[in-house]
Amino acid sequence: MSNSALHTLRRDFGGALIEPGADAYPAASRSALAEGSPAFVLRPGTVDDVRAGVRFAAATGLFLSVRGGGHGFAGFATNDGGIVLDLGGLADVTVIDAERHLVRVGGGATWGRVADALAPHGLALSSGDTREVGVGGLTLSGGIGWKVRKYGLTLDSMVAAEVVTAAGEFVRASATEHPELFWALRGGGGNVGIVTAFEFAAHRTTDVFHGALTFPAAQASAVLQGWAEHLRTAPEELTSLVEFANPFAGGPEAPVEVKVAFDGDDPERAAAAIDPVRRLGTVLHDDVALKPYADTLASAPTPPPGIRLLTRSAFVAKESVADVLRLLAETGASQGSPFLAVRAVGGAVSRVPAEATAYAHRQAELLVLTTSIGPEPALAAARPALDAVWGRLAPHTTGAYANFLAGTAEDDVAAVYPAGTYERLAAVKRAYDPGNLFTGNHNVRP
Repeated sequence: MSNSALHTLRRDFGGALIEPGADAYPAASRSALAEGSPAFVLRPGTVDDVRAGVRFAAATGLFLSVRGGGHGFAGFATNDGGIVLDLGGLADVTVIDAERHLVRVGGGATWGRVADALAPHGLALSSGDTREVGVGGLTLSGGIGWKVRKYGLTLDSMVAAEVVTAAGEFVRASATEHPELFWALRGGGGNVGIVTAFEFAAHRTTDVFHGALTFPAAQASAVLQGWAEHLRTAPEELTSLVEFANPFAGGPEAPVEVKVAFDGDDPERAAAAIDPVRRLGTVLHDDVALKPYADTLASAPTPPPGIRLLTRSAFVAKESVADVLRLLAETGASQGSPFLAVRAVGGAVSRVPAEATAYAHRQAELLVLTTSIGPEPALAAARPALDAVWGRLAPHTTGAYANFLAGTAEDDVAAVYPAGTYERLAAVKRAYDPGNLFTGNHNVRP
């Protein structure tokens, strides 16, 4: 690294520059889900600071990580020996057009901040499940949250983005401005630029019915199959997921937890949508209640140092649902099962053409994910059994969801991006990041 590059950074960068040895470094060096030892952590306060940070990374050749909320399972928000560009200082949330419900959200904002800021205006965006997760990381790869069946993916609400490119240039992307870049931002992860601000079309919202219904582990198979069948005809206001085999709640004996969110405050309509789920088995606990939408977002715990979360995911088409749920019920009943979850998608997601965005898995009915938790030696020991689980699922699943994928190998990237999508992303990458500066992602090579 040349002294001139560092001198230029110190001259042009007006934010916080944190290096090893600084009091703030231990906290700044790690992300929520990964340890790291970067050479520099840059916390920009302005777009010009972001541009200076990008130029510094390009001049030095150091690995660049871009951090929004820092909750990516693959650990992209930190590194060893490189640069971390932490966007947490760019987190303002502003309603810029009340009539059209247009909202400007800083690239470093978190979803809890967004929900809290929009609530007084009676507005909402369908986001993820947790308050601390970053807007940028979740949106750029999809966004499957509590309103997904009614309003689609979070990225489907994006109408424009302010972007710093690999050349350090500042551009605005939309359907009419840099349209190919805009296409790539909606599903291409962090591959094509750093989004310093998003513009979203929010929607009017009311309080929502949200909570969990739990059933005995022995009823997992019947609950899963009945739940999936009900979601095919349930109103799109109902979004739901199932979690089971929770290792912290008994593993194979852990209750089956069906989480639901009904987007509306009409108790009769909510009951008509949720009661069929209640009838799927013996309800052990039911805490579904009317609450503000912002209160549906849980607080994301940060694991202690040395503990990792290993996630894998895949999509399920309608014709494979029964087989996949049967295999998952069998897996969850066995000792050593990973934490299992199934999310219903479809609805508004499926009405967007696959080629319209770089998120291509539009026709899937379900998203399946497994999570293994522990220190690296324990995860390594459990990997053969986990591989066996996914080997059984493989004939019945397809693709992967980048936001629930810790793997970064070529096979993982190929699962996220089908061949046609990958080729189009690579073309956008050649135009906006020909040197592949932005590699801290499920990387598409230019």
